[in-house]
Amino acid sequence: MRIGILGGTGPAGRGLAVRLARAGEEILIGSRDAERADAVASGLVEAWPGHHLSVSGAANEAAAECDLIVVATPWDSAVATLKPLAAGLEGKVVVSMANALVKEGREFLALLPSRGSVAASIQAALPLSLVSASFHHLPASDMENLDAPITADVLVCSDHFEASKATVALVDSIEGLRGVDAGSLAQAAPIEAFTAVLVTVNIRHKVHTALQLAGYGDPR
Repeated sequence: MRIGILGGTGPAGRGLAVRLARAGEEILIGSRDAERADAVASGLVEAWPGHHLSVSGAANEAAAECDLIVVATPWDSAVATLKPLAAGLEGKVVVSMANALVKEGREFLALLPSRGSVAASIQAALPLSLVSASFHHLPASDMENLDAPITADVLVCSDHFEASKATVALVDSIEGLRGVDAGSLAQAAPIEAFTAVLVTVNIRHKVHTALQLAGYGDPR
């Protein structure tokens, strides 16, 4: 499966790209600047020569042609990035991993987007796409470092069964991660907001935390 990561040149997009590529997926990192996307993709491949990563870069328009799409843009530019691509994204699973956060001092605080969550705003902008929300609580620096083991439960929510199933499978393909169906897209609001808590804990205690659900199945 070819996976396009829109706005994938930032830390979150890069981390997800290398982990999915190591799992055997073909990744196309998208950006407004195709040359920057290509440079970032080449840098990731060169950084991990022993893993044979299938990662390349292109403009967001080209990345949107992939089989499954992940939105890794800053939260406040997600809708503006996606609206011009709406026709090509019809019927596709589109995964939102954005969190609306603002830093105040040594804390991060959650903002409330107009529709309650970034994912809901994306679904409104792409009414004919199958939007899910996931990958919010993963430490980007650890994800990009393939030498760093990572173990986490990754919450997935969507109003579309096909999107939830595909996104959980995508999460499960990454070593150490377990996808958890967390219900409808209405759950995206508290899931996104909780990221502010985890990031603040990381800053205060100089750690890289991840989410694990005690009592849910067998831990990996």
